[in-house]
Amino acid sequence: MRRPALLLASFLLPAHIALAQGPAPDPVIARVEGTEIRLSELQAEAQRLPDELRGMPAPMLMPLLLDQMITQKAITAAARAQNLAQDPEVAARLRRAEDETLQQALITRAVAPALTDEALRARYQREVAGRPAEEEVRARHILVPTEAEARTALAEARRAGADFAEVARRRSTGPGSREGGDLGFFKRADMIPEFAESAFAMQPGQISENPVRTQFGWHVIKVEERRAVPPPAFDEARESLRQRAFEEAVTAEVDRVRAGARIERFAMDGSPLPATPAPSLLDGAAPPAAAPAQPRR
Repeated sequence: MRRPALLLASFLLPAHIALAQGPAPDPVIARVEGTEIRLSELQAEAQRLPDELRGMPAPMLMPLLLDQMITQKAITAAARAQNLAQDPEVAARLRRAEDETLQQALITRAVAPALTDEALRARYQREVAGRPAEEEVRARHILVPTEAEARTALAEARRAGADFAEVARRRSTGPGSREGGDLGFFKRADMIPEFAESAFAMQPGQISENPVRTQFGWHVIKVEERRAVPPPAFDEARESLRQRAFEEAVTAEVDRVRAGARIERFAMDGSPLPATPAPSLLDGAAPPAAAPAQPRR
C-alpha cells in the first residue's frame, strides 16, 4: 500500500512551481543509500505533475514532493539490493519500457517541426484561408416509417396556416420530434445524400414537394434558413490543423524508418519466408468504412 505522503503528492501537487535558487546551480537536496537527489530532479518531477493540480504554494509543495522522491529512491535501492533487475520478467519489462521511451523520443523529434506555430500558420494559409464560404442550411423534418404516413404529414404541413413544428411534434417518430423536428444548421456533407439533395435545393420557408426516402424512413423537410459560413479563423482551426499535421508527420516518419530498416520475416516455426512485404497496420491499411451521415436529431 502506498504511503499517505505518496497519495497526497500525487493528487494535490501542481505541474509547475517557482523554486527558490539554492547556493549552487544544482545542489544536492537529499541522498538515499548513496544516490543523490538534486534540485533539477525535483524541478523536473514538478513539471511532470498534471496541469490541473497547479497552484499549491511552493513551501507546501517542496517537502511533499521531495518526500515522495525519497520514498521512490528508497524502494528502487531496495529492489536493486535484491537483484530484481536480473529477474527475467522484470528484465523484459525494463526492455519494453526502454523500447517505448526510445520510440516516443524518435517520433516526438520527427514531428516537432510540423507542429510549430509557423508551420501550422503556413498550413492554414494553404488549406483553409483561401476556401470559399461554405453553405449551410437550417431545416426541420418529419420522419415516419411509411410513404403513406409521410404524405399525410406533408398534406397537413402544407395546409394554410399550419405550424410545421407542431405537426412534427405530433407525427414525427425520429429524434428531435419534441423540438419540432429542428435539425439546426448543417452542411451538405453532414447529411446522407438523398436528404441533403432535397434540403439544399429549397429556399427558406419551402417544404419538400414530395416525401424523401432514406435508409431511416420517409422525411418531410422544411428549410428555415440558409447561410454562407466563411472559413474559420486560425485560432479556431489550430487544433484540427495540428492533429492532421501530427498524423501525417508520424506516418511519414514510420514509413521512412521502415523503408530504411533491414527486416527479415520468418514463419511461426522459425523457418524462412519469401522476401515479400506482409500487411501491417503501420503500412496504411484501409480503415473500416465510415458510417453514413444522417440527420442528427
